[in-house]
Amino acid sequence: MISRSPVPRLDHPAPGVRRELDPEAKATLGQFMTPRPIAEFMAGLFSPPKTPVKLLDPGAGAGSLSSAFLDKHGTVPTSVEAWEIDPVLRRHLAVTLEGHTQKSSNVRARIHERDFIEDAVFTLAMGRSPAYTHAIINPPYKKINSDSQHRLLLRKLGVEVVNLYAAFVAVSVRLLVEGGEAVAILPRSFCNGTYYRPFREFLLSSCAIEHVHLFASRSQAFKEDDVLQENVIISLKKSAPQSDVVVSTSHDSGFADYRETAHPFSEIVRPSDPEKYICIPTTCSPGATSDPFVCTLKETGLEVCTGPVVDFRVKRFWCKTPQRNAAPLLYPHHFREGSLTYPKENKKPNAVFLHPKTQKWLMPRGFYVLVKRFSSKEERRRVVAYVLDPGELPYPFYGFENHWNVFHTNKGGLDAITAFGLAAFLNSTRVDTHFRVFSGLKQQVAQSLWC
Repeated sequence: MISRSPVPRLDHPAPGVRRELDPEAKATLGQFMTPRPIAEFMAGLFSPPKTPVKLLDPGAGAGSLSSAFLDKHGTVPTSVEAWEIDPVLRRHLAVTLEGHTQKSSNVRARIHERDFIEDAVFTLAMGRSPAYTHAIINPPYKKINSDSQHRLLLRKLGVEVVNLYAAFVAVSVRLLVEGGEAVAILPRSFCNGTYYRPFREFLLSSCAIEHVHLFASRSQAFKEDDVLQENVIISLKKSAPQSDVVVSTSHDSGFADYRETAHPFSEIVRPSDPEKYICIPTTCSPGATSDPFVCTLKETGLEVCTGPVVDFRVKRFWCKTPQRNAAPLLYPHHFREGSLTYPKENKKPNAVFLHPKTQKWLMPRGFYVLVKRFSSKEERRRVVAYVLDPGELPYPFYGFENHWNVFHTNKGGLDAITAFGLAAFLNSTRVDTHFRVFSGLKQQVAQSLWC
């Protein structure tokens, strides 16, 4: 389903639909098209059905997911219920499903033009029993404001989510019969973070995770639409006992280098983790999730914070070049291959004037360990740590821009041995491997890993 407001989404078009979508509308709605091989892969994750199927396809788009399911499993009687509100995609969806109903008397299909969340909440609120045996889900990606209509409707069901993609999956699971199966392609962001904890708790209490697939490259799987959102494909079974989880990887949607292995569920969701983070091994080898941390950061006496200086808030105090009455303002671009280059020609400032309104954001001279908060998934290492040596920067105060995580002691510097040792540890292969299992994107690395 495409929301009435801009919604990034993934879908694969029927032939010709890509040309019909207005480029500006496509960009506004975020209509990213899933390659057919991915739809076929998702359909293949379902167990071969032995009884009549009632398939739910919320946000059906042009029908590629339903079509792939019917191609794979359409030998048993199958009823498809598909939701799509975009008129262009709905027209192609009708053609796609009509082709299957004409080809096989086993297949029946119905298209709903209404809002999926509104329909589902009404159905469940009326006390109707879950009816779907299978759900194949390619949801819209859009944050839900706390006072939005969707958020209010979902709360009636006890569903607390912050994004429509999580809402679509949660509601679809609620609509499944006991033992029903769901396969969804989702952003990896739900696997960790405080905002998604209620969704993870719901998912883990309602379903068994059977299979997770991870694409090694963000830029290749959906290259036709320049999609850089990191996605996973997840297979769920409602009210089933949890056993080992199959984790598979491929570089892209071609699946030419497909690999898989089974991992104990305790490696995917640690029993002692109150946040219920979902760890996805990036190598198909048991033990890839082993934890390199033997204590918390607090237990070491060290602290970490996000870089305190939000540059646009102190713009009137910017200095293009360092001066006596200014503090260096350090960005990630000042560091390259482990070395500091300062000052550096850039559209951003190199320093910020000392002033009562900037002083509270600055930290005193000393050794600090800096970790970039964001990095490309294709970078050689995901955790990139640098040591700021005060011998290289002889100023009484430093400004650390907001794109850093800064390791410090009581808002001051570390001793040299601790700083270099900590940086060496953070730059190690073991930490890099652990982080790739733990989290997809480098956002709030310190908070999610060791605090």
